[in-house]
Order: sequence, then structure tokens, then C-alpha cells
Amino acid sequence: MKNLKGVYYNFPFSHVYVEKEVRDHPRTKRILDRLAGAEVIEIDHYKDVFCRKGQDYILQHRAQNLILGAKHGKLLYKGARVCQSFGNENFYYTSCMMNCVFDCEYCYLKGMYPSGNLVVFVNLEDIFAEAEKLLLKEELYLCISYDTDLPALEGLTGYVQEWHGFVEKIRFSNEKKDLTVEIRTKAADSRFFEEHAPVSGVIYGMTLSPQSVIEAYEHRTPSLLRRIDWIGQAIAKGYRVRLCFDPMIYCRDWKGQYDSMLGDVFSRIDMEKIEDVSVGTFRVSQDYLKKMRRQQPYSAVVQFPFVNDKGVYHYPRELADEMERFLVGRLKEKITEKRIFLWEDEEM
Repeated sequence: MKNLKGVYYNFPFSHVYVEKEVRDHPRTKRILDRLAGAEVIEIDHYKDVFCRKGQDYILQHRAQNLILGAKHGKLLYKGARVCQSFGNENFYYTSCMMNCVFDCEYCYLKGMYPSGNLVVFVNLEDIFAEAEKLLLKEELYLCISYDTDLPALEGLTGYVQEWHGFVEKIRFSNEKKDLTVEIRTKAADSRFFEEHAPVSGVIYGMTLSPQSVIEAYEHRTPSLLRRIDWIGQAIAKGYRVRLCFDPMIYCRDWKGQYDSMLGDVFSRIDMEKIEDVSVGTFRVSQDYLKKMRRQQPYSAVVQFPFVNDKGVYHYPRELADEMERFLVGRLKEKITEKRIFLWEDEEM
């Protein structure tokens, strides 16, 4: 399996389910060409596979299958309560994929979706068209990588490059309002820079956690040092990079673990060249957490005795405040407070 420039990727999909509607779509053909050894199964609708009853998310995620389909109906959504807007009034998100190749125990996707399989919507042009309609009326801050990790699948889909092209197109249009796209990721593959030039309207948000948290809960993800090295390379090449200490995860000696992590960050990254920083402790909707706990009965991170505030579970306020104050205090040693965005929910 290789991409167009000969870099080899190792995607795990042994079976690919393809909607009849998109069987001849150019993106479908491109993806299937890169999965030449997979068994292709034609289906009527992606939900016939993805939304079946009685599925085991955890088992499916260990041996994911891929589903290619089309997304219809509403394609852009107002930013959710548990997400940060970074001061942007017109904050939206979209999902070109559902689920992730990484396997973080605390990920809300485990409580959101009925299946551990991965869905890729190949009709990106429809998402672009809806964004363009909105941009005729107002500027747009759009997060495109909440329900997956787009860079982790770039060798298969090429979607990051397509979003780069779309943002460039909008920025050269006199008819459209300003567009900023955020791509949140934990992938840290330096091969990315061989094929992607920075785009001024795109911000990469790299999620950082202490190495102990990565080893315990963020399965299949790159190490902390690999992520930090990726950030350094991205900054050197002119990318806009946001550091995301979100979610902060409580662990044994959390203060020492997060202090050690920041030591590695400060020693390897020029903080003056960082776009900004996101900080927030773990929080998740009550409906998602109920399912996550049922799926992972022995996971310390999801079985923690959280507090429920109006449908959102989070750490007890005193603990959450202590964790956030500590991290923000250390960050203020290197960057100005106005570049630190702390997640807050006025309803709590």
C-alpha cells in the first residue's frame, strides 16, 4: 500500500464496505487503489454496517474495517458545549470521517458511536459547498478533526491536502468571508512535511499528554517526544501550531508528570513561535460516559468518580481547578496569558 509519492503506509483494513452510491466516486477509487489486498463488499448504506445492533465497539476497534459512503443532510454543526471556540463567534465543526485509528481509552467516540469500524465520507465536495454558502454571510472557524484524526489517515485519504486546497481557494476569493480551519491530531509522522506546504488559514492542534498517560491510555499513538519533535519541525517549516493540553488526565503524581512533560516541551520548542495553547481537564457527556464505562469496566480513566453537572461529567471542581491552575501557571512562564485558552463552561 503506498501513496502517490511512494511513501508506504500500513493500514489495517482487511475488509472495505462501499456504498453503491459512491462505488465510482474518484475518492473511492483512489482509496481502494491503496488497499489493493482488502476484500471489497458493496452495501446500500453505510448505516447498514455501522449502526447494526449488538456490536462490540472495543473488539471491532482492535480489527477495524473501513466503510466508504456519502454524508447527506446537515454537514456543518455549531461547536459543542464541551469544545473550545478560541474566541471565535462563528465556531463550527464537520465530520468527514467517523472514528479513529488510534485507541485512547478516554475518547468520547467510544460512547458516541455504535461501531468501532471507521467511516470515510467521500463526498467532500458537498461539505466544501455548504461551507462556501456559509462563508457568503459570515466568517467561519471550522474544526474538521474532532471525530477522527485526519493526519493519521492522510496516506490513505489525502483529505488534509484537499482541505489545504479548499482554504487556499477561499482565501483568494473576493466574495467569501475569512475561513480558518483547525486540524486536531496526535499523529506525528514527519513524512507529512514531504507532501504538505503550510497554509496560513490552517492551524494544527497537537494534543500533548505526559508519557505515562500516553502509555496507560492513549494506545497506538506516538510518544510524547515524537509529538514534540513533530511540532518543532512544523514550526520550522512555517506551520501554525496550537499546543493542546486538553484533556488533562488525572493520574498518580499528576503534578510531577505534567511538570516533567512541560520540561520536555519548553526545552525543545520555541514557545514564542506557538500560535496559542489550549488547556482543559477531562469532561464528557453523561450519555457517552455511561457507555464508555460499560465497555471498559477496568479502565481507571473512565471509572474515576466524576461529578455530573447538567449532563456533563468532569473531575470534582477543586481538583479540576488545581490541575488547570498548575498548568496555566507553568505556561505563563513562557507565553503571555492572552495566548492561553482555558476551557470554561459558564453553565457549571
